[in-house]
Amino acid sequence: MGKHNELLARHRRILPSWMALYYDDPISLVDGQGRRVVDAEGTEYLDFFGGILTTMTGYNVPEVVAAIKAQADKMLHSSTLYLIESQVELAEKIGELSGIPDAKVFFTNSGTEANDAALMLATQYRKSNQVLAMRNSYHGKSHSTVAITGQSAWSATTLSPFQTTYIHSGYKLRSPFRELPDEQFTAACVDDLRDLLNIATAGDVACLIAEPIQGVGGFATPPDGFYGAMKQELDKSGILFISDEVQTGWGRTGEHFWGYQAHGIVPDMLTFAKGLGNGLAIAGVVARGDVMDCLQANSISTFGGNPLSTAGALANLNYVVDHDLQTNAYKIGQQLKDGLHHLADEVPAIIEVRGKGLMLGVEFGVGGGIEPDPATTKAVMEEAKRQGLLIGKGGLHGNVLRIAPALTLTADEAQEGLEKLEAAIAAAVE
Repeated sequence: MGKHNELLARHRRILPSWMALYYDDPISLVDGQGRRVVDAEGTEYLDFFGGILTTMTGYNVPEVVAAIKAQADKMLHSSTLYLIESQVELAEKIGELSGIPDAKVFFTNSGTEANDAALMLATQYRKSNQVLAMRNSYHGKSHSTVAITGQSAWSATTLSPFQTTYIHSGYKLRSPFRELPDEQFTAACVDDLRDLLNIATAGDVACLIAEPIQGVGGFATPPDGFYGAMKQELDKSGILFISDEVQTGWGRTGEHFWGYQAHGIVPDMLTFAKGLGNGLAIAGVVARGDVMDCLQANSISTFGGNPLSTAGALANLNYVVDHDLQTNAYKIGQQLKDGLHHLADEVPAIIEVRGKGLMLGVEFGVGGGIEPDPATTKAVMEEAKRQGLLIGKGGLHGNVLRIAPALTLTADEAQEGLEKLEAAIAAAVE
């Protein structure tokens, strides 16, 4: 029995059956350098998914590793009951970068917890448990974030602390308004929002929470300005806007540092996670000072913002900014997107290429039509693995490839990945 088969047998005996694993023959990744990883049986892969958009600057970045080692030599943890200098410094930097006026930052361990905290703030600030969420959205795995996730495949229960109303998202391909030009499409979605506020809500609504590009939803990308038009309607009633930047933050979209900036707005709150720690568990909320300070109860964050995670995250964020990885994401992302469009011209099963920067989705349809084709998508993933390329999968129907490599990806690596993906698609559609 090989290493992977042995580990899989142990995994299935002791871990929950509902924990998803990629591939018919799952693999264990044990080492990495730059944008490449090695599995437990010695096979090397070019990584185009980065632990679900988490390994943002790549594996074994010397500056980040050095900061983690230096802090580990001194202290791992002290809790937020004590002052933590690296936490304060990181919060100052994130607050400044956020674009939110009078910003304050609260650290958590995951995007789920960050969205939990943002929802707590919004409902307390507005004295309402009514929440607007987007169809095809995903915001986490906790009881409260499942309650605002607009995909049945990721919703384990209908029990909820919120009265949630789901509005039309920017996923134009599968919208009833898909035939409309972008400006009219946005207007139709705003008209629907206005109608729902009149008929499906009562009194004050706390907030709208939205991903600028829907991650688990298959990198569904709305027209620029979509959320700006939505927020104009929200502002009439004082409804807060939470931008879930767990996957779109830190320059990944190339055009902007935050996904919300494509929509000509500043959110009342934003949440972050994943790439900030480059693998360390760190996440959080940025909010206007009056919103952040609205809680009347005591609170702490036992592990959120601990010395180790903030030291590593600060080094990682400095690396992103100092090396202008946003520009690299834009440039290399455009190279990848052009290559994917070329593939789409040759492969009828690819019905849409979308996304921005190094956050790109490839959707497959049966016979080139709108009917989802999860079988081909799965086959492409398996073939890509055989080619030595790791990619992700998403979408409501599991028919979208998610491509999101580290922001340090080189032009040569992008070309290599495109060639591997082309070979994988050719093998899968035969």
